[in-house]
Amino acid sequence: MLKIEDNPQGIERVRLLTFSRPEARNAFNSELYEAVAEALTQAVDRSDIAVIVLTGEGSAYCAGQDLAEMNRLGSPMATSDSTKGAHGFTRFITAIESCAKPIVAAVNGVAVGVGTTMLPYCDLVLAATSARFRLPFASLGVVPEAGSSFTLPATMGWQASAHALFTGEWFDAATAHESGLVGRVVADDQLVGEALALAGAIAKMPVVSLVETKRLLLAGRLDAAKAARSREEVVFKLLTGAPANREAIAAFLEKREPDFSNLPDE
Repeated sequence: MLKIEDNPQGIERVRLLTFSRPEARNAFNSELYEAVAEALTQAVDRSDIAVIVLTGEGSAYCAGQDLAEMNRLGSPMATSDSTKGAHGFTRFITAIESCAKPIVAAVNGVAVGVGTTMLPYCDLVLAATSARFRLPFASLGVVPEAGSSFTLPATMGWQASAHALFTGEWFDAATAHESGLVGRVVADDQLVGEALALAGAIAKMPVVSLVETKRLLLAGRLDAAKAARSREEVVFKLLTGAPANREAIAAFLEKREPDFSNLPDE
């Protein structure tokens, strides 16, 4: 589900988190959201960890929200309390958006939905040459999440983010780099090594200066991102389970094209 490795490849003060649901292309379900949130929180609390690296196992970084689970549970934003059988989405986003230590993302393959919307919360993003990105919210009959109605335009610019959000089209690593979503494009077989080397260089700095620098960087955007997330969650909950969303998920599970032409008034 989640592989946690401290001091990977002997690189001290670095924690490597690998999303590990290869059978679902590392789509996030309640358990994975909770596991990543807990691992991020622990890393912040530990004095021997300075930098966190995120990547995915296999051919995907993260294929987004597990739609089969969404079909069963409804909105992933319902609550962060997984002990009540609900979803860990809120806890994950809260942990990553306010993480006090630097995060390096190594996007090794497809990054769909939350696989992309988490990236503006990562301080440095490296992508494999073969990486591809998609924001399919409109095609699922819902709206952006994770504060991305603010963070994506702030990171990518209005035109690039509007195109990605309205069309739901795939875009490649070069396009992501040009827009500013990705800082560096790396050969597939060198991605994790370069991400860890970068993290290792940062980890040599005093933790106190890293934390204070991150605090100052977050100060200018965190309130705006949280406000955007609050607005999004109101609409997302209204649209989850509505006719367009039901048709989109049914089509995905049945491996067919959705038909939005004859939906009832919503």
